[in-house]
Amino acid sequence: MFTSIARSYDRNNRIHSFGLDRCWRTRAVRLAKARPGDHVLDVACGTGDLSEAFARAGVSQVTGVDFTPAMIDLARAKAARFGGNTTTVPQYMVADAQELPFEDGLFQVVSIAFGLRNVQEPSRALNEFYRVLSPGGRLVILEFSEPENRFIRWGSRIWTDRIMPITATMIAGDRSGAYRYLPRSIATFADSQSLVSMMEGAGFQCMEPERLTLGICTIHVGCKPT
Repeated sequence: MFTSIARSYDRNNRIHSFGLDRCWRTRAVRLAKARPGDHVLDVACGTGDLSEAFARAGVSQVTGVDFTPAMIDLARAKAARFGGNTTTVPQYMVADAQELPFEDGLFQVVSIAFGLRNVQEPSRALNEFYRVLSPGGRLVILEFSEPENRFIRWGSRIWTDRIMPITATMIAGDRSGAYRYLPRSIATFADSQSLVSMMEGAGFQCMEPERLTLGICTIHVGCKPT
């Protein structure tokens, strides 16, 4: 399914978020408090937008992983012409969030943007994130959420459930049903309180979630105790 929409993925993200997806990722990088010597793991990296945002922040190394080879191919193509103000160029590989091929404590930051809801067992992925983080490391999760204001929530649902599946499918020329699945995945995924509980269950100490753009998406940050 994600293979079928890979080539139009960035275009659809920009159009249907009105360009705000870049702002959301920039904020996620800031909340990660990444430092120059940090090694960052970006899970479910897609075509590499968040990975590149971390590289531009000046970290030491960025590794992006995704379950879909077509996404990784596009991310590598973008990395080949990456123009960040840094010598750091993201490196990419195919990997499963639930079984990461890295040793314990290797990373100082783990991030996942709009991907945790697509993992078969999110709690298993969270345990893996905890394992590969070094003590004091930070986990940053950027996900869509339901706005608290009922009028904004109503408008968001109209856009996400009725308009976006049609327009995004047309742009992608998609026949897999990906853009009918994605709104359902948002509606059925854990709410903010439940996600905090899942993170704490994996061992993280959680900060207060930060809601962005009237609550359309939320950033959760968890720290691995030292």
